[in-house]
Amino acid sequence: MKLERIVPDLTVAGLRRSIDEHAAVLGLEAVMDHGWIVTLADSRGCQLNLLMRDATARENLDASIFVNDVEAACGRTVESGREIVHPLTTEEWGVTRFFYRDGSGSVINVGMHSH
Repeated sequence: MKLERIVPDLTVAGLRRSIDEHAAVLGLEAVMDHGWIVTLADSRGCQLNLLMRDATARENLDASIFVNDVEAACGRTVESGREIVHPLTTEEWGVTRFFYRDGSGSVINVGMHSH
């Protein structure tokens, strides 16, 4: 399993206001907008996710980690004894993902593009 990217996820009270704030302060632009989550990025590809409420999971995430083999990552997570808080799921927007809770209570989204 290979790590491909790691993106922080911030839960915000209002997407539009948060997008505008991060654009003004950091020069980030929206590169993906699903209505409930927006990915902001700069010209080098540094990213930040802003979300109100996850579309299919019961809990919001704190970080997103994309890998080249999400099934292997899920297996390693189960073997490590970490709590799976959102099962391995292929989402309608083309990502296969699962969430686990780390030892400090953070919810980590592990996924890969499935299309």
